[in-house]
Amino acid sequence: MTTLPQRHLSRRNILQGTALAAASAVVPRVAAAAVPNRKVKLGIDNFAMRAFGWKAQALIDFSAESKLDSLFITDLDAFDSRETAHLKELRQRAMDKGVQLHLGTWSVCPTSNTFKTNWGNADEHLALGIRMAHDLGSPVLRVVLGNQLDRLSPGGISARIKDMVKVLKRHRSRCKDAGVKVAVENHAGDMRARELVGLVEQAGKDFVGVNMDSGNAVWALEDPLSNLEILGPYALTTSLRDSHIWESENGVTVQWAAMGDGVVDLPAYFNRFMELCPGLPVHIETISGFNREFALFDSAFWKGYESITAAELSPLLKLARKGKPVAPWKKPEGIEGAKAEQAFQKLQVERSLRYCKEVLGLGLPNALGR
Repeated sequence: MTTLPQRHLSRRNILQGTALAAASAVVPRVAAAAVPNRKVKLGIDNFAMRAFGWKAQALIDFSAESKLDSLFITDLDAFDSRETAHLKELRQRAMDKGVQLHLGTWSVCPTSNTFKTNWGNADEHLALGIRMAHDLGSPVLRVVLGNQLDRLSPGGISARIKDMVKVLKRHRSRCKDAGVKVAVENHAGDMRARELVGLVEQAGKDFVGVNMDSGNAVWALEDPLSNLEILGPYALTTSLRDSHIWESENGVTVQWAAMGDGVVDLPAYFNRFMELCPGLPVHIETISGFNREFALFDSAFWKGYESITAAELSPLLKLARKGKPVAPWKKPEGIEGAKAEQAFQKLQVERSLRYCKEVLGLGLPNALGR
């Protein structure tokens, strides 16, 4: 399959190329059945409730009150203390309430535009995260490389992958000793699925895997089901949401959505998820309410994405043809705006959890009878 070179891009050849590729871009889909009992742990990524500013204890309590099985805390600043004694207290609190904990943090790629020194250099940051995950009883530590701008950095995304792999390799024995694996997220358009698999293979899949984010897949111009096919076998944890996708003036526009509200075929997604990711928890990370257009008909857009083929792009455009424009949500001004944002985020989480339980059959009973 020929690529879509930057100098030849136009509305016509993108649409024609993807239409011709559609027949070869077959993504396995299984017909949805009646509400199944999937016996999959269901929880939230705390970023879905970011407007509340809750610390770990409040997040654990909310998860228990919401009858969830798992909680993914993806920011080290959600802890009042990073000391072992405090983390072990939180670990016990979660265990007592029947809530599994997964831990995450941010970029450990020292040359990414997103890297921050809040937690020391890249090695110090990764070592801290591994130790905290061990103290909390989390089997994984989520990290990220960066975002879409890293594709435009010197050497492109392949250079940033090499830089991050070097850091990860230096911590293999630390991960092994702690019983913690590093889950690298496909984050904010930084890596497409095959690029992320390449990172995992280079670093060592015995201690590195993937945090699979279905919303970020769309930002990397991937259909979530296509993304699942590639990343599923490497996944260690998840941050999932639905997406609205529609054709717009300059290409396609995306608005992330509560589960069941968008155009992704979620019953088919989770039928395949059960085959590729047995035992993996489903964490809901709704980041709803804003639109982002991807200017596919502007040749400048493709810098950093030159290798994408028509066959790879076709599934996303097929989704876009199903979608309809959705207005963004606007936060009111002033103090009332903060309350409205909290209410909006809570509603998005509640809608997602209800859909996951009542339509997809996710979640499981535990010893507390929830």
